[in-house]
Amino acid sequence: MGAQWKAKHKDIAANAKGKLFGKLAKDIMIAARNGADPKDNAKLRMAVEAARKVSMPKDTLDRAIKKGAGLTGETVHFEQVIYEGFAPHRVPVMVEVLTDNTNRAASDMRVLFRKGQQGTPGSVSWDFDHLGLIEAEPAAPGADADMAAIEAGAQDLVPADEDGITLFLTDPADLDLVSRALPAQGFTVLSAKLGYRPKNPVDPASLTAEQLEEVESFLAAMDDNDDVQHVYAGLGG
Repeated sequence: MGAQWKAKHKDIAANAKGKLFGKLAKDIMIAARNGADPKDNAKLRMAVEAARKVSMPKDTLDRAIKKGAGLTGETVHFEQVIYEGFAPHRVPVMVEVLTDNTNRAASDMRVLFRKGQQGTPGSVSWDFDHLGLIEAEPAAPGADADMAAIEAGAQDLVPADEDGITLFLTDPADLDLVSRALPAQGFTVLSAKLGYRPKNPVDPASLTAEQLEEVESFLAAMDDNDDVQHVYAGLGG
């Protein structure tokens, strides 16, 4: 799962939204390297849609596209690094970092992993599938998720959660194709991205309330780092 937390106060929520905009802007800048027109750049189109869904200001969005495409004269240099390891109580985690300073990021990761255990490349990734992850909800009553998955070309799906959101799983190469096909099958796409899904998630029921809080605190601290784009935890539920 991708770790997510709900802010309790307006000031915290505003800060969280600012961080989210910053992370989305990075995604947009990286995608825009391959062209500034979303119509001709599938990766940019998905990044722009994700930004619009959380109401990123148009000026911020446009500036990120132009900066990434090299239209402002500024040099954008980000490197993607994947860190692997464990949160407290042996919960596996995959951390996607996008940074302009790999030394700083590596130092931050060493500190953040002190409450868990940092692993070597491959030590945890074997227990995750790299997939296209599409969250979608029915556009009208009666929409059949199983049929939609078949018709749109998804590999599999996770049945709707308590909020009515179905997770469609795709081959990484088919992410854009499937996300564009789902609306014709009666589903509204809420998000579409490449990510990691645990093969053998830890059952939260196997942890005490105190242990689960320690895991969530670790994930929240990791997610709060400016260089971290996504955190995927091998935690069920």
